[in-house]
Amino acid sequence: MVISVILGFISILLVVLILYSPGKSEPFLDSDGTKLAGSISEKTFVTIGGVRQGMFIKSKNKNNPVLLFLHGGIPMYYLTKKYPTGLEDYFTIVWWEQLGSGLSYNSNIPPETMTSEQMISDAVELTNYLRQRFGQEKIYLMAHSGGTFFGIQTAAQHPELFHAYIGVSQISNQLNSERLAYDYMLKRYKETDNRKMVRKLENASISDGISDSYLQIRDKGMHELGVGTTRDMKSVFTGIFIPSLTCKEYTVKEKFNMWRGKSQSGVSSMWDEILTTDLKDKVTNLDIPVYFFSGVYDYTTSYTLSKAYFERLNAPIKGFYSFEKSAHSPIFEEPLRLREIIENDVLNGKTGLSDTVLEDF
Repeated sequence: MVISVILGFISILLVVLILYSPGKSEPFLDSDGTKLAGSISEKTFVTIGGVRQGMFIKSKNKNNPVLLFLHGGIPMYYLTKKYPTGLEDYFTIVWWEQLGSGLSYNSNIPPETMTSEQMISDAVELTNYLRQRFGQEKIYLMAHSGGTFFGIQTAAQHPELFHAYIGVSQISNQLNSERLAYDYMLKRYKETDNRKMVRKLENASISDGISDSYLQIRDKGMHELGVGTTRDMKSVFTGIFIPSLTCKEYTVKEKFNMWRGKSQSGVSSMWDEILTTDLKDKVTNLDIPVYFFSGVYDYTTSYTLSKAYFERLNAPIKGFYSFEKSAHSPIFEEPLRLREIIENDVLNGKTGLSDTVLEDF
């Protein structure tokens, strides 16, 4: 009887998943319910670095400037359903799912080929494809979290390709960031007398390096304390996993591959390199405008360390923007502030809305 109930429940879940997975890109519609003239909304695949890679391209006006988005450890396009950014109003935004991730997952990709050099090369190749396809001399480059590790290197090495670089939750020294996160979580759990989590954290000390036991409780702790993906996201399962399954623009196989690739993506493969690199020393100068967007509650990539990196970085124009209500995903958490900054500063090469006094959080 119990087995029959379980099998029935699984069958229902599979039917629901199939119904939520037509895998077709949803068009932009006008007030009459017809496709918005001049818009573009497509899921497309391009051979990059000899590998078939996928992306979503979205714009309400395909003549707008192109913005290439580099994600971190997992693609983020599906989160735009719950957290619309409005970026498609200003850009033709390309939500690229990078080598080994999501739409670009392939079990035959050798893990040793997913290096920062390959990710930079892929980003440049895709940029040139977009420049040619949309007839634009330069595009904008936005990177988030782990994507900022190779994103800022791409911008530094190829400034001729980009109008500006936008680092969202910019990595600087990730090993120090993890130590700050560990200390913060331990302190908060001690204050709330959560002895179970205190014990787990103390048993997973990172004084000698990032341990597997720490990584197993890291996301849980950050999300419980509101310093993870978003301030309001208290669970990776309900906040990330479930939305990835209910996004209708992926097929069932693509959804399955998204999570198969979670631990095998380019950013995940670069984890050791990310931990042993201090970008403050590696990338000190950019020849294009630079904008950093940081949530003050971000402990995934430390707000304080991102700010310190920004202050040392040399660029012809640079602006640091604190998002006071955000954790790790300010473009999702404070979309109105995002739009204001894009419209007034980024698209005009200005920094009028940037922080005037950078105070420690």
